[in-house]
Amino acid sequence: PPARVLIHDAARPFASAQLFDRVAAALEHAPGACAGLRVVDALRREDEAGGCGAMVAREGLWRAQTPQGFHFDAILAAHRVVADASAPDDAEIAVQAGVQVALVPGEPENFKVTTPEDFARAERLARWRDGMAGMMRTAVGQGFDVHAFGPGDHVMLCGVRVPHDKGFTAHSDGDVALHALCDAIYGALGAGDIGRRFPPSDPQWKGADSAIFLRDARELVASSRGNIGNIDVTIICERPKITPHAEAMRVRIAEILEIPVGRVSVKATTTERLGFPGREEGIAALATATLLLPMEEDA
Repeated sequence: PPARVLIHDAARPFASAQLFDRVAAALEHAPGACAGLRVVDALRREDEAGGCGAMVAREGLWRAQTPQGFHFDAILAAHRVVADASAPDDAEIAVQAGVQVALVPGEPENFKVTTPEDFARAERLARWRDGMAGMMRTAVGQGFDVHAFGPGDHVMLCGVRVPHDKGFTAHSDGDVALHALCDAIYGALGAGDIGRRFPPSDPQWKGADSAIFLRDARELVASSRGNIGNIDVTIICERPKITPHAEAMRVRIAEILEIPVGRVSVKATTTERLGFPGREEGIAALATATLLLPMEEDA
């Protein structure tokens, strides 16, 4: 028999070779390994009326994916002793049998194709991977935004809630990084800026999740029959520290844009205590988006 085995769900067709390598490498240190993504969205339980119920703590929660890897003798023995028809995957069988299963960072594009919306998303991702059919042109856009600090206990950056002793003074959730990124995508498309599409004077956007704006930019790219090549975001501030959250930010942007996380870069810098970011009066962000658009759009 083999020494090790990787088990993968056929309904997840977009797992990368690098993900399989990461899961296999984890078996050097544990008898089991499971790919997954940390839960970054707020979680709520549905109430009896089908509405918004109690909050569910997301700390320590992961969304399980495949591939899942095991020492062959360990997973074989687990299946022989655990008879749980309700177990959703092999990792659950292993855990019930007392097998140590390591968590390995997964990939947003490694989603399970289940619903009609999933199939539509799969078509978009397949077009990206197989695409480039026909001549394409490269379009580059840049975005810049700033927001001042105000009262609060966190800031939203790249769709991630970052604890801080201040908040943003803004009409929406103030996610300066996503706003700059939206403008970069709109700029590459020649589609104006975020203020034209979502006027700050419109009360419906008060406190809005900036992911709404980025999804609009994504759909505009799709309607142009284009693909998002890569994204580069730079956050400019003294505090809060960005590096501990940078990977979660990359993952969140990739989820919203429905692109491989390897196409997303998030980094940070300071102004060496100069200017309003240096005085900790607010945060600025720069973004660059590279798109691939049909050549005939130039005609």
